[in-house]
Amino acid sequence: MALGVRARRVLAVAAIAAATIAGTGCGGKSGDDDASDGTGTTEAARTTTAAGVEETGLADAGTPKRGGKVVYGLEAETTGGWCLPEAQLAVSGAMVANAVYDPLMYADADGKPKPYLAESVTGNDDGTAWTVRLRDDITFHDRSTLDAEVVKNNLLAGLGKYEGRSGSLGPVILSDVKGVEVVDPMTVRITTAPWPAFPSYLTNSRIMAQAQLDDPDRCDRDLIGTGPFRFESWTPNQSLVVERNPDYWQVAPDGEPYPYLDEIEFRPVPEELARMNGFEAGDLDVVHTSVAKSIGGPLADLADGGKANLLVSDRFAEINYTLLNAGRPPFDDARFRRAVAHGIDREALNETVNDGHATVASGPFAPGVMGHLDDSGFPDHDPAKAEALVKEYVADGGEPAFVFTLTQDPGSIQRGELIQEQLADVGIKVRIDPIDQSTLINRAVGGQFQSLAFRNLGGADPDAGYAWWVGKDSLLNLGNIDDPQIDRLMKAGRAETDDAKRTEIYEDVNRRFAEQVWNVWSWYTRWGVAEQAEVHGILGPELPDDGGDPYNGLSGGHRVLGLWRAD
Repeated sequence: MALGVRARRVLAVAAIAAATIAGTGCGGKSGDDDASDGTGTTEAARTTTAAGVEETGLADAGTPKRGGKVVYGLEAETTGGWCLPEAQLAVSGAMVANAVYDPLMYADADGKPKPYLAESVTGNDDGTAWTVRLRDDITFHDRSTLDAEVVKNNLLAGLGKYEGRSGSLGPVILSDVKGVEVVDPMTVRITTAPWPAFPSYLTNSRIMAQAQLDDPDRCDRDLIGTGPFRFESWTPNQSLVVERNPDYWQVAPDGEPYPYLDEIEFRPVPEELARMNGFEAGDLDVVHTSVAKSIGGPLADLADGGKANLLVSDRFAEINYTLLNAGRPPFDDARFRRAVAHGIDREALNETVNDGHATVASGPFAPGVMGHLDDSGFPDHDPAKAEALVKEYVADGGEPAFVFTLTQDPGSIQRGELIQEQLADVGIKVRIDPIDQSTLINRAVGGQFQSLAFRNLGGADPDAGYAWWVGKDSLLNLGNIDDPQIDRLMKAGRAETDDAKRTEIYEDVNRRFAEQVWNVWSWYTRWGVAEQAEVHGILGPELPDDGGDPYNGLSGGHRVLGLWRAD
């Protein structure tokens, strides 16, 4: 497919996927965020990683109090706004969306989808029909009622099948959705190809009010949801303010509706140092970051001293990796891909870039995700094997050289220079190509690259990789993977109803990626959220109807209904 056609067809997808593809979205940090994946060396950082996912200070916080305001320092502005079917939501945009909107389902601490706005979601035996029963008596912020019709319209809009709204990622990722219909005033039925994992996609189905959905001019900025906070005002690049929704449907232990806070002000502070300084000075009450020096340095120091609360998680994490373009030389040859994998010392790379605090990745599925393997068989560092493969490749006429495209921040360039040095030792010449994030995305979409520094594939269910890998002509198959075995396995995993069998299937996917070296894995991305000492409740309460502890991955943000101040 020609560049112009592919780029035009996927441009909207790329804009939405910027946070996933390049690791930053709208925020102006590095595309691959190479310095972002450690938790530092202090006790606070070590004890709040995925093993426990515990917020420091919470156990001794006492009973939640009502009232007050929190200023949340975001890493970026969401310039495109929040018309959800078309919105470009990186983690910062997701934080605002989590305040204003609720999804049909929400994942628990094990990554399993549980009913949220939906009272129940039931599927038939083969996973081709899903009946969504909505909770009664939930209203939007404009007093309109949550019912089957507005949910159907939201779902169709996400699929690009609602007049006046254009879907972005939805039509690609949800291509196996065959239909959406109203069964009765509070029930929607969704028909799909066989797809037992489909409910996991409903955790991203935030629902807008009909008035916002149909607004031709201000859908992106007049936010109307059912969430714990009502939209009040937005001054782009300065602040977005939300106020407590007094009619929220979830009730706190004190018998009153959540949330506890009266107001949240979200402030975009794209410069990492400015955000950390603002937090340390007390101008920001909460901040989020994926930068190792921040998590393991000032934030952990503040937590150790009892001056801040901190939660760090790499559960269900995005994978930081080098995306290889297998559709053009030299990475269309498996021998060269394997030579590069053997030539890069990933442990040494982690030690230098992350001070050794990240976990080196073994495949596309992070800890906590079905199919994760501590050892997938990915080629280890072996310069002798790398050199032998390079000589074989050259003997057949190959040119042992490629361009490594990354973003322009110092951490990215440091990573590129280390890889350049390591591969030079085995006879591979690497040219580093630092560019701005927008250009990087455009090249990724158009297939105009040899290798790219990427961060992607976060989430709780391995089926999320389907759109990115299955079919060489898939619009999201940016690495041009053409592997019938992966196609077969991913299709089998999508249709399988038995979790044990699904686990085996995705472990085989993991091993196949290692065998063919479709990508070179780096490490699992960690995120941290820090609060001032008097602020608590990052993850919030248990899920409704005894649904258990909430999802503790942080790459997509977190709920805010449980935040509260002790002062």
